[in-house]
Amino acid sequence: MKKRALVTGITGQDGTYLAQLLLSKDYEVYGFVSRRVNQTFDNLDYLGITNQIKIIFGDITDQASIIHAIRTSRPHEVYNLAAMSFVGLSWQEPIHTAQVDGMGVLYLLEAIRTFAPTAKMYQASTSEMYGNNWEDDLTQNETTAFKPRSPYGSAKVFAHHTTVNYRESFNLFACCGILFNHESPIRGKEFVTRKITDAIAKIKLGLQDTLELGNLEARRDWGFAGDYVEAMWLMLQQEEPDDFVIATGKTWSIKDLLDRASKCAGLDNWSKFVKQNHGFIRPAEVPHLKGNSQKAKEKLGWEPRTTFDTLIEMMVKEDLKRWQ
Repeated sequence: MKKRALVTGITGQDGTYLAQLLLSKDYEVYGFVSRRVNQTFDNLDYLGITNQIKIIFGDITDQASIIHAIRTSRPHEVYNLAAMSFVGLSWQEPIHTAQVDGMGVLYLLEAIRTFAPTAKMYQASTSEMYGNNWEDDLTQNETTAFKPRSPYGSAKVFAHHTTVNYRESFNLFACCGILFNHESPIRGKEFVTRKITDAIAKIKLGLQDTLELGNLEARRDWGFAGDYVEAMWLMLQQEEPDDFVIATGKTWSIKDLLDRASKCAGLDNWSKFVKQNHGFIRPAEVPHLKGNSQKAKEKLGWEPRTTFDTLIEMMVKEDLKRWQ
């Protein structure tokens, strides 16, 4: 009998790569998707898997539609990737962010507890929960205290602790993956990595003149989303549920990203076309995120395979193809 997986947020970057992985392992994959006017499945189309997904329309903030999704899919595994995930926008829509990223997780946990108590659940936590708190070696791990610096981070802390509470109170198999920044050619253009690779491709082809960015000194631990979804799956294959940091353990600045992306496109001196716009700087900035995923290496056997340079080259090449 095939395993059945329900993936919320399946049309996003992570949901798409995860769906591809699950299909390769012969899962029956259900995607929980918000119903929108002119709904598109561009990311699933990009990987050529749209027709292999059973779509269930619903709303992560609506308990009835979540229960319908659980009853329809009868999942062995649930991966909750649904979120308002752009940190900058969470300052403009803090209430919506709290409802989707915080309360939505509570609704899902209640539905699983009531209607699918044997299902294993993965909750997408985030490095943004740490904010500007880190250990002496400038890294964050599973024991580092959370100190969120955005409505997004705060909502995710609520979701994380609620997931742990349901695991401990109701014996649910629920895991939290504290993923550090992970990117790909299908990352949304609102995220700085894709914003940069897309703009550089257009500048190279003469379709754009300038690129406006905020804090060029911010440092992030960037990995490839395709590697990170494997860690999600591995968490739910363990005998006992647990929480794991997933990261590369290396950091790069926005300037480093600009250097690599410009080089890949054959452009010299990115400072000629990059302009700093202070309107893009967050009200409470997070200057540095760097994860320690030693626990995942030891218990899951997981390590990132894709280097930063390979990731950026992959993204730039795909954006050049899109605009040529």
